Amino acid sequence: MVDDGVADDRTGQPRADVRLAAEAWESLFRAQVALMRRFQADDVWGDLSIQEYDVLFTLARAPEGTLRPRDLGEGSLLTQPSLSRLVDRLEAAGLVTRAPVAGDRRGRAVRLTDAGRAAQREIGRRHVRSIDHLVGGALDADELTTLRRLCDKLRAAQPHLVDPVAAPGRAGT
Repeated sequence: MVDDGVADDRTGQPRADVRLAAEAWESLFRAQVALMRRFQADDVWGDLSIQEYDVLFTLARAPEGTLRPRDLGEGSLLTQPSLSRLVDRLEAAGLVTRAPVAGDRRGRAVRLTDAGRAAQREIGRRHVRSIDHLVGGALDADELTTLRRLCDKLRAAQPHLVDPVAAPGRAGT
């Protein structure tokens, strides 16, 4: 057992896993950064940025392709000011619309248009091929299953971070 000076909340005894947890996080984080750099460099995004695609993808996963801006922000990796400008660009391109929320006079929602859904699907197909090459090419089927299970377990252990558009069984496209 390694004594890192951190006690287990339940027993008061030193935790044996502190260093291993930190090393596992570092490995996961660095793998994610390396993959995101490769994905960003891919020639699959067309006229959109990876961030714009992320918004289209998040909306495509939402019920009726519609989310309030705060929910869209929680489901994507963008700050609110960046998200507002990005939605402005997507709206100008005809990929999303803003509309009132039924029953809420002040509420507004962002909705995926048919053109936005088509763009998301087209880019998504190319992106999935890239994912298959970079992730599926590095891991076998059992490893991919284990990776998914472990990542799902990590997300589930963060109950205060609600995923407003979580859809079990949906592919990450």
